[in-house]
Parts: sequence; C-alpha cells; structure tokens
Amino acid sequence: MSSASEGLLRDQLGRALRDLRISVTDRCNFRCVYCMPKAVFGQHFRFLPREELLSFEEIERVARLFAELGVRKIRLTGGEPLMRRELERLVAKLAAIPGIEDLALTTNGALLTPDRARALREAGLRRVTVSLDALDDETFQRMNDVGFPVSRVLDAIEAAARAGLRPVKINMVVKRGWNDQAILPMAQHFRGSGHVLRFIEYMDVGTANGWRLDEVVPADEILDRINRHWPLEPVPPAHPGEVATRYRYRDGAGEIGIIASVTHPFCRGCTRARLSPEGQLFTCLFAARGTDLRQLLRSGADDATLMAAIRNTWQGRADRYSELRRLDTPSLVGTRPKVEMFRIGG
Repeated sequence: MSSASEGLLRDQLGRALRDLRISVTDRCNFRCVYCMPKAVFGQHFRFLPREELLSFEEIERVARLFAELGVRKIRLTGGEPLMRRELERLVAKLAAIPGIEDLALTTNGALLTPDRARALREAGLRRVTVSLDALDDETFQRMNDVGFPVSRVLDAIEAAARAGLRPVKINMVVKRGWNDQAILPMAQHFRGSGHVLRFIEYMDVGTANGWRLDEVVPADEILDRINRHWPLEPVPPAHPGEVATRYRYRDGAGEIGIIASVTHPFCRGCTRARLSPEGQLFTCLFAARGTDLRQLLRSGADDATLMAAIRNTWQGRADRYSELRRLDTPSLVGTRPKVEMFRIGG
C-alpha cells in the first residue's frame, strides 16, 4: 500500500492511522498508585484467563492487517508485557511483517534481565521504554507499592542499552505530593547518559486511581524547574503524532521529553490505535468500549471482514477526550466510564 499522505486511512478529524499499541497481558507485578492501586487490584482481583487472551498467531494476523492499512510502528505493552511467556516469539513474528519500521516495548524493568534483553533484541525488538518514578527507594517503592528497588530498574535500563535496544526511554509519571520532589534528581541522573527521560503528567486513565487535578504537576512547571538548573531549548518532533514535547540541554547533555495530556492536550495529532489482551480495538486511551476483533477472529472471519472492521472503527473515530477534559474537567472526569490503563497500555 502506498505510504503517500493522501493514501493513509483517516478518522473523522483527519488523523491518520500510523501507530498500534498491543497490550499482551492485563497482569502486572507492580501496583503503581496511578494505574493499579492495590486497594482495587488486590490479591483476589480476577485477571483474564489465558484462553481469553489473543494468541500470538491472532495478534500477528491483526498486526499484518494494520500494517496494510498504514501502521508503521508497533509498541508492546501491558500490564507488564514481560509477564507474557515466550514474548520473544511474538516479537519475531511482528518484526517480520512488511511495512513495520519500528517495534518497541514498554516495561517496568522487573523482568528485563541481560539475557532477556539480548533475546528480545535478537528476535527483532528495536527499542524499550522503562518506567521509573523516582531514584530513591522510599519514594519509588511507595509508587510501585510492591517494595521493588530502584537498583534493579537501573540494572534493566543498562541491560537494554548493552543489548542494543537504544535509545532507552525512561518514563516518570509525576504525581504532586508523591514524587514531584524527584524531578530534579531524575533529570540530573540521566543527563549525559544517552538515555531519554520523559516526564508524564498524572492522568485520569480508567476510574480506579482516584485522580484529582490538584495532584497534576503541569508540564510548564516541570519544564521551569529543570530549566532553572540546566537551560533547555525546544527540539522539533521526530515524526508525526509524537506525543512528547522534546527539549535538549543547551550544554549538550542530551534531551528530555514531557507528555502533557492534561494541560496541553495533543488529541488533534494522535495517530494511535490500541489492541487489548482480549482483542478489543480501542481508539483512545480514555475510551469506554472497543470493537471486538477476537469474536471475528474466532468465528472464522476472513481478512477482508477483519480489515473492514478495523477500517470502519478508525474512520468513525472522533475521540478527543483530553481536549474536552480541559474544557469541562469536573463533569467529564466524574461521570464518564473509561477502560483501565493496564488493559490497553499507557
């Protein structure tokens, strides 16, 4: 299929389909306060049974159709994607799809050992993003709520870099009163490392994390805090649909990114579709419901039928939740049901 701009599949707001995020499991070994708070997702919470998850073959089939429709980038997410057994097999299948130019993975790093990082790279993975919300154990363990130490995440970051999964991106979700005091230590630690630290405004994804606007540290405040210590300058986007606003240190010590879904919504440039572990196709991180592709896959639908379902879903897409939230926060946030983040990735 031609990659010319006029040939791309577009939604109701003219946004092209370019990116596919595939959540391979709803399970996670962390209980981060902004995603899966332990009070809601405790030991008795029922996750999806294995037979309800899409198989690797089903995921590959769907991904091939997305590639034919214009998708060029795939990111594997969860939950924690490395909890899915033999994930390297899926990576190899996806890496072989014609048209896929970038294959990445987001992980909390707990299971990213040197051997696992090498195996993923050999299977065809290009890059990883690792979540890390602070550098001191007290704060980080309060955020992940399972007592996991910072040192093992830092080891995972270096293992990824040594395996060639570069540049490694580090995602820090900033929640006021919880870890905003770690902004400068994180910036200082990763300056000059070759890794890219990205600060993410605390978002109202799902309905379980008790989100409040006063716990959001705005992107402008994050930028100001860092810029006062290490002057920054803006960097142009690397590709269409990039969600992080990029800045580089004026002294040449690398760059950072800021993802400001709350205070500076980027809905109008969003090019992402999301596939949940059980095969629901979502068109927004804040969506309430998706299109059931698993039912089609398992009822014998041919590729033309599947592609029509994908095409119709994207062409009918008019999502712009973050823009609407900014205009009408109290009523929108308080009343609208939304899928939880661990089901469709951050």
